[in-house]
Amino acid sequence: MPVRSYKGITPVIPSSVYIDESSVLVGDITIGEHASIWPLVAARGDVNTMTIGKATNIQDGTILHVTRKTASNPDGYPLVIGDDVTVGHHCMLHGCTLGNRILVGMGAIIMDGAVVEDDVFIGAGALVPPNKVLKSGYLYVGQPCKQARPLNQDEIAFLKISADNYVKLKDDYLQEKGL
Repeated sequence: MPVRSYKGITPVIPSSVYIDESSVLVGDITIGEHASIWPLVAARGDVNTMTIGKATNIQDGTILHVTRKTASNPDGYPLVIGDDVTVGHHCMLHGCTLGNRILVGMGAIIMDGAVVEDDVFIGAGALVPPNKVLKSGYLYVGQPCKQARPLNQDEIAFLKISADNYVKLKDDYLQEKGL
């Protein structure tokens, strides 16, 4: 498994989690049940903590990192990702906090101190600047991102459906591996 300790701290990963063998997870990372980490994901919990919620999927080529604690920022910025989150291909999440049932579009970047509330769509290629708060129930697009419009009920329902689809897919992968 592509899991490495750092300073004696090893990622905590339940057996229901799928991690592609080409990914790398280092340090203080805790992953919730039924999550999935897809090819070429790099997750470094070396200078702060990282939490990935239940049934969350981190797709191919995504980079996850944290910000160290300093005198001017004593807590640093851990990375916290909630439950039922879909993080699209080739995203970068750095020291930010994501709530539950979020879809992060392909190539999006979310920076230090940003907070994304529950039930949010972030468009492909969006840039969420440091310390920005994205309010629940909206689509955000652009660089820097702006609130585009409210989500409709079908879009809000799709957030959970997307996460559930990846739970089924990771189960297929685990079954194929005999796990």
